[in-house]
Amino acid sequence: MSTDQRTPVDVAVGVLIDVQGNFLLTSRPEGKVYAGYWEFPGGKLEPGESVEQALRRELHEELGIEIGAVEPWKIEVMDYPHARVRLHFCKVFAWRGEFQMREQQTMAWQSLPVAVSPVLPGTLPVLKWFAQERAFSGTTTLAP
Repeated sequence: MSTDQRTPVDVAVGVLIDVQGNFLLTSRPEGKVYAGYWEFPGGKLEPGESVEQALRRELHEELGIEIGAVEPWKIEVMDYPHARVRLHFCKVFAWRGEFQMREQQTMAWQSLPVAVSPVLPGTLPVLKWFAQERAFSGTTTLAP
């Protein structure tokens, strides 16, 4: 991370984990910065929204699901060429509804090492955290 002085944009990020321990990654849609890169779903907080409120709204807007309990996990600040973002990662183990790719993105349930690529730089710390939690050694992504 650099010493970027830009004010960070707060982003709620959902780390959906299924009963087998797999986690959901989605691709960034065409027209967005880093289109085609894989990430955990979520989006920017609107004025006055909490992280949980933003996450519930974003996952409904993007994926068409209603999430259950939200477990705040970790916060990471990433400096991208276009913005400085403060990523609020939250674990989610329960949701209702069928997944709908409302932004023409793609979804993939993954485990370590992830097989999809390229992976958004802000996603890489989460893969390392998973590796630590799961006593996984080795590379967290299959692709370079």
